[in-house]
Amino acid sequence: MQTFQQGVQYFLSFGVSVILPLIIFILGLVMGAGFSRSLRSGITIGIGFVGINLVVGLLTGQLGPAATAMTQRFGLNMEIVDIGWPAMSAVSWAWQMAGLMIPIVLIVNFIMIALKLTKTMDIDIWNYWQFAFIGAAVFGTSGAHHWGIVAGVIGAIIALLLADYTQHYIEEHFNMPGISFPHLTALGFMPLVIPLNWILDRIPGINKLYADPETIRKRFGLFGEPLMLGVIIGAILAVIAGYDLRGTLGLAVTMGSVMFIMPKMVAILMEGLIPISEAAREFMSKHFKGREIYIGLDAAVSLGEPSVIAVGLLMVPITIALAILEGPVLGINRMLPLADLAVIPFIVCLITAMSKGNVIRSIIVSTIVMALVLVFATLLSPAETTVAIKSGVDLQGNAEIGNLDRANLITFVLVKIFALFP
Repeated sequence: MQTFQQGVQYFLSFGVSVILPLIIFILGLVMGAGFSRSLRSGITIGIGFVGINLVVGLLTGQLGPAATAMTQRFGLNMEIVDIGWPAMSAVSWAWQMAGLMIPIVLIVNFIMIALKLTKTMDIDIWNYWQFAFIGAAVFGTSGAHHWGIVAGVIGAIIALLLADYTQHYIEEHFNMPGISFPHLTALGFMPLVIPLNWILDRIPGINKLYADPETIRKRFGLFGEPLMLGVIIGAILAVIAGYDLRGTLGLAVTMGSVMFIMPKMVAILMEGLIPISEAAREFMSKHFKGREIYIGLDAAVSLGEPSVIAVGLLMVPITIALAILEGPVLGINRMLPLADLAVIPFIVCLITAMSKGNVIRSIIVSTIVMALVLVFATLLSPAETTVAIKSGVDLQGNAEIGNLDRANLITFVLVKIFALFP
């Protein structure tokens, strides 16, 4: 078992920019796309993900110091440390049973496709850590490995079903035919977001409010373009953080750069995906008449859409304000959001798609969602801290740890239910 776990860790150490191209290459060969076409698609997708990760890294590197400055300015001090999703993924993979989640989830996925229970083929193996996290958190609470595996698999099944349900939003809003997101960061609040959107559609006044990037661009001209929106939002964040003129201009230009560069990186990735999507459709049409297959990817591919980044950036100061309200004021939140603030665009991407790019509607729904994220992050912290200690992870003096990425409704409910089992 230990050798297998080490093998999994070694495989995952290559990172998504290597693992995904390899999987795409193999998938292309299986689907009959040919060696050259499959190899080119795999490498192109790898380049696209490298570009996306560079831009996300730029976003993280700038948002982190700005968030720290905001919290220092307002005198916030909370016990739980937001260690961010990279560190939490390491904690999840350190769980003894984590390596088993990859073959188990793959087998479950294939069975569901064969039984026509899902159309999504989840090739985003790196993000299987989200299912491993559920299992690790159950283990951290109850000490039961087997229930952890069961809970993680149920999380994967729910993700596949919701990926199918939300696929048409992805196809229509992001113009990504045949792509779905079996990604719990984006899907985790769908059981709440779906009825919430239904309710908002029926509230007079609110159901008429609409503003998307295109509408804003037409009304404000140059200052409504995504590039300038990024500059303006960056400047607002800098002012809230108390930056001087140099810092304000620096953050403004950086956020404008994110808004401008990200769509180009996603376009590169989609250039590599299109041949594989076409080959998958041809394969399913030839071997399974009437069947359709979706390629399940990381929600990162949605970040090239201007409304997603705009809503994500606007939610940063709102999330910090919520942390203040729920923390020192209401006493229901003990985590200060810092390292995972750059994850917010991933959390709100499907909310934005379901709102058809309506920034106003997206912010209303996202505010409710982020208020719950902070509460769930606080409630999941004991399990995360315990599993980190049991897995031998050095917490570097942090008494309690948490993160925003895993604090979603589906994960929270599964962890709390299965933690009750012996």
